[in-house]
Amino acid sequence: MNFLTFTEWLAGAPEWFEGFPKWIQQFVFQIYQTFIYADRWKLFADGLQITFIVTIGALFLGIIIGLLIAIIRTSHDLSSKKPNFILRVFNTISNIYLTIIRGTPMMVQLLIMGFVIMVPETKFDTILCGIITLGINSGAYVAEIARSGIMSIDKGQMEAGRSLGFSYVSTMWHFIIPQAIKNILPALGNEMITLLKDTSLVSVIALRDVTKQAQNIVSITYQAYVPYISLAIIYLILVVGLTKLLGIFERRLRNSDH
Repeated sequence: MNFLTFTEWLAGAPEWFEGFPKWIQQFVFQIYQTFIYADRWKLFADGLQITFIVTIGALFLGIIIGLLIAIIRTSHDLSSKKPNFILRVFNTISNIYLTIIRGTPMMVQLLIMGFVIMVPETKFDTILCGIITLGINSGAYVAEIARSGIMSIDKGQMEAGRSLGFSYVSTMWHFIIPQAIKNILPALGNEMITLLKDTSLVSVIALRDVTKQAQNIVSITYQAYVPYISLAIIYLILVVGLTKLLGIFERRLRNSDH
């Protein structure tokens, strides 16, 4: 039995509880319905697991895509002579990618990926669909963030690396990108937080993240107050925790400079 009425629940409550105001009784009943009855807290736990998997997977994919796009566009823009044909082609593809991804809503991208391109048939397929879509979307914004960080590094750094015998790629990887990351960490942290919150949209492709689980509980209990307020509190705790971790990481990077 997945549904419990207020009358049935109150009949089993302690006698002293009957003296409380009706609104308190209703509030406690909603908490009981949302988390305790039928072990519904496990739904939130399972949803959080999916949220973490999608967030971490999309974050790594977004960083990889973003760095590649940033390096291509930066190499094209900073080329001392006319860029070769291959670099011009990759730069054009990168610009098209950025225009499409930044010009269309995340939800539309999820709908297209979930019901037109991939059409997931299993839970793993649905998770993979969410990771790929969010990763591709995040990559477009990480690319511009990383590009601004790379452009902020003095050109002499690249010249010094090349004069020491490093290739362009090695100089970029060992000298330019580490310095750029320090400069863009706050903006990159904001993108990570945005990505975490954007995982709430994967429910449109029937992925049972924490948002979808809250919606399922509402559809069973017909009570929206506690499930959705609890959902907001969960995201708030996650964002505050991530912000604290990023702050600690930034301080350690600053201390390493001394």
